[in-house]
Order: sequence, then structure tokens, then C-alpha cells
Amino acid sequence: MKIAVFLRNRSLDNDSRYLGLIEKFRSGGCEVYEVRDSGGIGPGTDICVSVGGDGTFLSSAVLVGDSGIPVVGVNLGRLGFLSENTPDEVVSAVLSGAYSVEERKLLKASFGNMDHGLESIYPYALNEITVHRAGPAMLGVDVSIDGNPLPTYWADGLLVATSSGSTAYSLSVGGPIVMPDSKVLIVSPISPHNLNVRPLVLPDTSEISLSLRARDEKVFLTIDNRSLEVSTELRMNVSMAQFSLKRIRLNGSSFIKALTTKLFWGEDIRNGR
Repeated sequence: MKIAVFLRNRSLDNDSRYLGLIEKFRSGGCEVYEVRDSGGIGPGTDICVSVGGDGTFLSSAVLVGDSGIPVVGVNLGRLGFLSENTPDEVVSAVLSGAYSVEERKLLKASFGNMDHGLESIYPYALNEITVHRAGPAMLGVDVSIDGNPLPTYWADGLLVATSSGSTAYSLSVGGPIVMPDSKVLIVSPISPHNLNVRPLVLPDTSEISLSLRARDEKVFLTIDNRSLEVSTELRMNVSMAQFSLKRIRLNGSSFIKALTTKLFWGEDIRNGR
């Protein structure tokens, strides 16, 4: 088995957990190599191991692109929701085949007016795509769903999330928790100035069009963990991508288990735990 190992945080180069992971894979008969960028993914690679936290996992999604190489996350960071596994758990599961591969849908951003720099940004997101004010003035976001306009959102910004991203930024702005295999999109305002707006759940077949009303000249466009300052003349369509990310899930792990252990879902003295 040929394994690419991606470590974004180079300060962990000599971490014993990282070095032990590589050594155990090699002792198990795997061909292991380190990768720094998308050009480093070699032909014939079977698995990409993302070592770090959830931010590293999102960067790994860019590395593998539409290659179909499955990604497994090893947590050396803090929360570790996408990267929930320990190094030993991953080595044991990969060498024994005790895992399954799940498809995680991606978002794609398309731009009607190519502002400076947009042509070079990777337009796919596993978690979410957002627009956010860059200055002190409130942002107006005009949204239409399959050509049907919604009332203007007046807020700090707007977020479009996948079901995978429901437990990321979307959760922190009041969006719903969605099972990751649900075929939906989530539209959530960020710090809205309207009392009568709520997050909206849409079929993942929807096409979402966004344009902006702003006093400032610039806004921030964020695609997962990549951010760019762009003109408020931005015109953007968001829809599902034509390919998915393959994520390795170890046997015995589950989304509900991650909710209870990572986000303390249902933590209540009356529940006896």
C-alpha cells in the first residue's frame, strides 16, 4: 500500500507521534512518503493521511482534489472533528482494513465577474463558503435560490455550508446540526441585523446566487480555510461540485459519537454522565 502523509504544521516534524506513525506504517509493509503540496501527490497513491487538526484535513482535501484518493485524519490538534483519530488507531485500522470509505459532498463557487485573484483560488469547499464584511459597515447580501430571490440579508455576512460543514462555522452562527450523509445545503446569516431571519436548509440540487450591497469597497471571501479580500462587485453562484471527497471512517466511529465526545451533545447532569 502506498501512503501519502501530509503535515501542514512543520513545527511537528520531530514530534514522536508523527515519526512513530510513519515508522509503524513502514514496519507494516507500506510505502510511505511525505507530501507538502498538491504537486507532491504521487501516482499509485492509495491513501492520504492528514496529520494535525481539522484545518489540516481541509488542506488535504485541496491536495487530493478530484483524484479520488481517500483521506483519513489523525488528530494532533485541538478539537479534531474531521480528524478524530489517534495515530495508533489509524495505523491499526489501515493495516487491518477495519475502515470504510464515505463520500463527502463539496461545494463549488463560480464567479460571474472575475475579480483580481479569483482566477487562482481553489473554488471547492468541504465545509462552507462565506462572504464577510471587511470594514465597519453592515453588509447587504442579495440571495436567490434557483432564480427565486429571497429578502436581502443585512448582516456581517452570509454562509453557505454542506452537511459536513454543519458542525463547523455554520454551527457557531446558529445553523442546524445535519447528519453528514444528508443531501442538503445550509444558508445562514452571520450576525444578522434582522430579527426575523433564520438559517435555511435547501436541497443539494439548488443553485444559490449571491450579490452584495456595501458601503465598503472590499469584502472577505472564504472558501473553507482559504480567505481572499475581493471587491464588493462580487457576483457568485454556489452549487454542489461534480465530485466528492472520499473520507476514511474507522470501524466503531460515528457522527453521533463525535457529537457527544467532541461537542458534548446532551451533556446534562440528569443524563447521568
